[in-house]
Amino acid sequence: MANKLKLKIITPERLILEEDVDQVTLPTTQGEITILPGHIPLIAGIASGDVVAVANGEPIPFAVTGGFVEIKQDENKQTAVAILADFAEHVSALSEEVIAKAKARAEELKRQIENKDLVDYEHFEAELERSLTRVKIADKWRSKKYRK
Repeated sequence: MANKLKLKIITPERLILEEDVDQVTLPTTQGEITILPGHIPLIAGIASGDVVAVANGEPIPFAVTGGFVEIKQDENKQTAVAILADFAEHVSALSEEVIAKAKARAEELKRQIENKDLVDYEHFEAELERSLTRVKIADKWRSKKYRK
């Protein structure tokens, strides 16, 4: 087990994934990083994009927006990676229907910004980012093989 990472992906709503993986690649606010067993301890902000864990040679992709990643050594000297995301969703959950709704929601939000009196900008920005990330990541992984 020393050559595996203990990965947890958590959102405010639920635990998305808890699994031992070979590596994980994710977008931080400073750029994309790949975490391998033995990685130095680190805390970094997460940017919108895709988190891709690799287990037994198979990619496991997730769309994420916002949050933090913490990398540390656990009590057994195994590298533990905790991703605390504002939003995370496995790519397989991004069906054509979900993507169509996300595109429609993004367009609706763009129209709403014109009425500045009714817009809660913080909520607007988070929801728009989530919709656009879903669309972007679904398009990226549409023709690729991954573990569901």
